[in-house]
Amino acid sequence: MGQLKVSQLKEKLLNRTATLGVIGLGYVGLPLAVEKAKAGYKTIGFDVQASKVDMVNSGINYIGDVVNEDLKGLVSSGLLSATTDFAEVATADCVCICVPTPLDEHQQPDISYVKASAESILPYMHKDMLIVLESTTYPGTTEELLKPILESSGLKCGEDFYLAFSPERVDPGNLIYKTKNTPKVVGGVTPKCTEIAAIMYENILEAPIHRVSSPAVAEMEKILENTYRNINIGLVNELAILCNKMGINIWEVIDAAKTKPYGFQAFYPGPGLGGHCIPLDPYYLSWKAREYGFHTSMIESSMMINDRMPEYCVERASKILNRFKKALNGSKVLVLGVAYKQDIDDYRESPAIRVIEELEKSGTEVVYYDPFVPEYRHQGYVKKGEKELTVELIESVDLVIVTTAHTTVDYDFVQKHALAIFDTKNAMKDVKNRENIELL
Repeated sequence: MGQLKVSQLKEKLLNRTATLGVIGLGYVGLPLAVEKAKAGYKTIGFDVQASKVDMVNSGINYIGDVVNEDLKGLVSSGLLSATTDFAEVATADCVCICVPTPLDEHQQPDISYVKASAESILPYMHKDMLIVLESTTYPGTTEELLKPILESSGLKCGEDFYLAFSPERVDPGNLIYKTKNTPKVVGGVTPKCTEIAAIMYENILEAPIHRVSSPAVAEMEKILENTYRNINIGLVNELAILCNKMGINIWEVIDAAKTKPYGFQAFYPGPGLGGHCIPLDPYYLSWKAREYGFHTSMIESSMMINDRMPEYCVERASKILNRFKKALNGSKVLVLGVAYKQDIDDYRESPAIRVIEELEKSGTEVVYYDPFVPEYRHQGYVKKGEKELTVELIESVDLVIVTTAHTTVDYDFVQKHALAIFDTKNAMKDVKNRENIELL
């Protein structure tokens, strides 16, 4: 019977009569829903935020990696729709869960959104259904958390329904790799689960599908990707601090090192780590490792270095102001960029916001300019940015701190009018006059 069910669902996927669902219409979910609909599948997006659902149903795009015309066309053709009513899960053959997995106030995994998604699916479970978790999480989540919830429906995983983990690999603002052409890793609870999940992605994406033996392998693979970056960024941040003490330019050191054609990959220092993955994923692994009495010492060391970078940047800013006989308390500072990376509007976990917080704690008046983020919300308050980068604005501050390397900012203009600049991203590397510029 099991093989027959796989064949039925496989046939629906191959002839594109399957209805596909996506839970969570954010930076991961909306681009995935668009690709599913572009592949010719009727696609339903689910979100608890009515505002997002209304925007999708109106063909209004709010994610940078989605082409506006694609969204409008798919909605108007009826291939893509959105809803807050999870009862419509009953009409879906395959559902991908793409909800946030943040950390709580104790820096421990908050998988409440994943759990809530599974519980929302549960009343509408049916036979021959595929469920895929894409949210980054600790190894074991799919089998230890999702599987028992979904099997409480009375359906058996691997026979009556299919469950897999396939980590999202979204890189907001990447001009080359998007959802459609980024290779996908898939690990199912059983070989049948892996097979049907891989078939779904093969019919949606223009990228290789790499099958692994279990969800835990796929979950660990995702954490390895981001922990690799976290550790290497921690290394280069620590070297940046040392190089500053030694009077050596770390940016020049990295440029020299990367001339080696093998054995070295360039990573760069900065005011800390941002985005939803790299700063958070190592905490998921460290938390899970404690269950086995294991301490991830190298990972935890890099996290400590990276977490402290915003404070270190404020200390460096203080030293720059001291040269002008000014203190942080009472000074006015312009922060350039609050997005967590260049040329996008995503400020999740942005270290720039931590820098602003640390400055304000010291009594500094902080204004910011970001061409992509006119305002941001953080811990219950809204901070509005400056509308324009004017001569008057730059000349009114005691220090400019560059925290995001947006390519749309005229850095020669900033240099010309600023009293002092602390460039934490080497964004001003092409500016010729460097008398008032200090690098991280």
